[in-house]
Amino acid sequence: MGSVLNNFNGDTICAIATAMSDAGIGIIRVSGPDAVSICDKIYCSAKMEHNLKSHKPNTIAYGFAVDVTKDNEITIIDEIMISFMKAPHSYTREDVIEINSHGGMFVMNQILQLLIREGCRLAEPGEFTKRAFLNGRIDLTKAEAIMDVISAQNSFALEASRKQLQGRIYSKIKELREKIIYQMAYIESALDDPENYDLDGFPDELKKVIVPIIEDIRHMIDTADEGKIRKDGIKTVIVGKPNAGKSSLLNTLIGDERAIVTDIAGTTRDIIEESVRLGDIVLHLIDTAGIRDTDDVIEKIGVDKAKSMVQEAELVLYILDSTSEIDSEDKDIIALCKDKKTIILLNKDDLDSNNKITEDIVRMHFSSSINDKLPVIRTSMIKGNGIDELKQAVYDLFLNGDIVPKQELYITNLRHKNLLQQSLKSLELVIDSVDKNLSEDFFTVDLNDAYASLGEIIGEEVGDDLVEEIFSKFCMGK
Repeated sequence: MGSVLNNFNGDTICAIATAMSDAGIGIIRVSGPDAVSICDKIYCSAKMEHNLKSHKPNTIAYGFAVDVTKDNEITIIDEIMISFMKAPHSYTREDVIEINSHGGMFVMNQILQLLIREGCRLAEPGEFTKRAFLNGRIDLTKAEAIMDVISAQNSFALEASRKQLQGRIYSKIKELREKIIYQMAYIESALDDPENYDLDGFPDELKKVIVPIIEDIRHMIDTADEGKIRKDGIKTVIVGKPNAGKSSLLNTLIGDERAIVTDIAGTTRDIIEESVRLGDIVLHLIDTAGIRDTDDVIEKIGVDKAKSMVQEAELVLYILDSTSEIDSEDKDIIALCKDKKTIILLNKDDLDSNNKITEDIVRMHFSSSINDKLPVIRTSMIKGNGIDELKQAVYDLFLNGDIVPKQELYITNLRHKNLLQQSLKSLELVIDSVDKNLSEDFFTVDLNDAYASLGEIIGEEVGDDLVEEIFSKFCMGK
C-alpha cells in the first residue's frame, strides 16, 4: 500500500455530498489542510465578517455563502450553516467543513465553483472515504461497508453492513492473522536460534492451531452464498407458454398492472424487469415472452430472449396452465430448466374445469435428480392463491427455510469470499505438508500466503489498483 500513500498528496477536495436533485437542504463537503482558510474566503457571518477561522471545532456557524470580487464587492449566493470538524476528529482525519445550503442544484453548483476558484479540487468518487482509509481511520472492510449501507435494499443487507462497519469482519480476520503470524514467527526464531527454540513436536502443535482456523474460514465461506442472496436478491425469470399467466404473476407479485394482460396469446414480446420483496428477500423478476414455435419475426426474437434469460437465471418460475395438458412446447421449456433451481406454478386453479396437470405428472417429466426438491404449487392469479406458498418455496430453496435471518456474521462481499478461499487453500497445504513430514520451510511459505490473503481483506496488504477500483464505485461526495 506504500505507493498509494505516496500518491496521496493531501490537497484540499470538495464535492456535493447530497443527491443530485433539487431538495430542501444540500450539503457540500470540504476536506484537507486548507479547508478552513478556503471556506473562510466564501463565508460571511450574519455581520458580514470573514471569521470562520475563529470558530471552535465541532460547532455550527450561521452566515452566508458569498462571492467576493477583486474590488471587495460582496454578492450573497445563499444563506448557509457551516459545520467544522478539526483533524484528526473527523470522517477523513483531516480538517473537514460541511456547508449546509438550500438544496437547489444551481445554487449548490455556484458554491462549489467558488470553492474550486479559491483552491479546492473537485473530489474523485469515494475520495473522502479513501482518505479515511489511507489516514488509518477505517480498514478496507469498513470502507466497503459504508457503500453497502448506502445501497442496502432490505433489513438484512443493512444489518450485515452495520456489523461489517462495526468491525466484526475486521476483528475476526485480525484474530486469525495474529494466530498465523505467531506460528510463522516461532518457525523463523527456531531456524535462526535452534538452541533456544525447539521444533521437536512442533508440526503436531501447528496442526492443532491451523485446523480450527480452517474451520472458521470454511464457516465464513459457507455464509457467502446465503449472504449474497439476502443482500443482493435473486435473479428470477418467469417462463411458460403464452397465456399461462406469466404477466398476471408479475402483476400480482409487484401489486401493480406493470404488464399487459389479455386473452390473446403472445401479448408479451420483450422482457419486463421489476424487483419485488418477498419478506426479506428481493426477487429481481424478469417476465419473458411466452415460449412457443412461432412464425412471427418479432415474437420469435422475444422467445429467443426468454430462452437466453433462463440460462442466466438463479431461479426459474415456470408457470403452467393447469387446464391444459403438457405438450411438446412444455417439454422444450422443461429441458431449458434442467439444472436450474425451479418452482412450478400450476396456474388457473380457480377454474371449474378438471385440472389436467397434476403434481405427479409434472414430476414425471422432470429429471430424477431434482425430482424430490422440485416445489410444485397450485396458484390462481385471479384470487391470489399460492403466493404465500411461493414465498416459502423460495426460502426453502435458497435459505434452508429460514425466513428470519440468523443472527451471525455473513460474508456478503465477493472479494472477501475469494480471498478467504485463497487463504483456505494455503492453510490446507500447510496441513498437507505436516501430514507428509515436510520441512518447516514449506510451512512458512503457505502460512505467509494465507496471512497475505487475509491481509488483503482488511487492506493491510493491498495494491494501488485494488484501492482505486474499490473507491471508484462510491458516489462523488462519499
